[in-house]
Amino acid sequence: MTNIAVNTITRSEAHKPAIPLVVYCLSLGVFALTTSELMISGLLPSLQQAFGRSIADIGNLISLYALGMVFGGPVVTLLFLALRVEHKNGLLGLLIFYAIAQSVAASTSSFEVMMIARVLTGIAAAAGFGLMLAITARLVAANMRGRAVSLVFAGLMLATALGVPLATWIDSLFGWRVSFWLIVLVVLFCALTVALKIEKSPAGHSATLQTELQDMRNPALWAAYATSALAIGSSFAFYSYFSPIMTDLAQFPVHLMPFLLALYGIANIAGNFLNGRFADRYTMPLLIGGIAVMVVAMLIFACFAESKPAALLSVVLIGLTGIALNPPLVARIMRIAHPGALVNAMHASVINIGLSFGPWAGGLALENGSGLHAPLWVGFGMALAALLTLAPRSLRRL
Repeated sequence: MTNIAVNTITRSEAHKPAIPLVVYCLSLGVFALTTSELMISGLLPSLQQAFGRSIADIGNLISLYALGMVFGGPVVTLLFLALRVEHKNGLLGLLIFYAIAQSVAASTSSFEVMMIARVLTGIAAAAGFGLMLAITARLVAANMRGRAVSLVFAGLMLATALGVPLATWIDSLFGWRVSFWLIVLVVLFCALTVALKIEKSPAGHSATLQTELQDMRNPALWAAYATSALAIGSSFAFYSYFSPIMTDLAQFPVHLMPFLLALYGIANIAGNFLNGRFADRYTMPLLIGGIAVMVVAMLIFACFAESKPAALLSVVLIGLTGIALNPPLVARIMRIAHPGALVNAMHASVINIGLSFGPWAGGLALENGSGLHAPLWVGFGMALAALLTLAPRSLRRL
């Protein structure tokens, strides 16, 4: 029976196209949602002036988005599983909800309303990411999932290389609200593409609520979650304060900020491509080596932030690792557990525990007078902890 099942799956997957065109549509969705989340780092001065809040308060808008992902994403995903909401329909509804909440953020003059809108968009983003990855896993053969995921997450890398610098540039010309409204338009376009181009899941294909809850009991899965949260959270501890760190500590002129953000984003794209290319075959070596590079880069940055060459080197190294490690991180998750919506939504949520902790801890240290070196030391500590989570062989074994 086992051999028959395996052979059947192999024959079925053999007929799947290597990378379906609709995967690029999902990458567009990731691009829009991630640009919305991260562009706060490039809009910090404008938002600070508009709302009359401190740098730490504005930086927390990233953390609030992340907290929405942490708590709301799994809850919405569980609700969808319990109600047997089909993946395409669920994703379409979430994108429309996201566009509405983003419209509120784009039009408000109240910081409190902005905070609420950021939480709501975070909730929709986490559940949306889970569905996007579940759909991607369904569309490709098992041995192509790492590469397909790297293409989906190319949208995330493009958000840092193109989306955030573009939003920063648009802000300098037309104001921060235009950047927010453009996200609304991209999300609505993505929703239309999903409605027209993505087929519904075959009956009985999706994992059940019981199956996915069973996966949640696996200690190896939670060890993998911890690695992801700490590794990606480490890079965001720095990235959330990118502008003031590069201008106040490294003394780069403000007009170079879009180019510095683009440099970081280009490094993300290069790292994502390389990691995605080899994620399926060399998952653990990529994770161990990549996180070790992060530890060294964060240490160099924290110690020599005032040096422009050291700052540029650190930015490139963190860009090549950090969020660019998403393909092997996700490939590891998909080998440990069924790549369903809940497993992936929970992955996004625990990542955002780390993501929200980094900016929060850095902001707290800033408020207490530790200076802009603090986010870099927080990033170093989180990267080192991520490396330590890979030490127990029983938990890192795929």
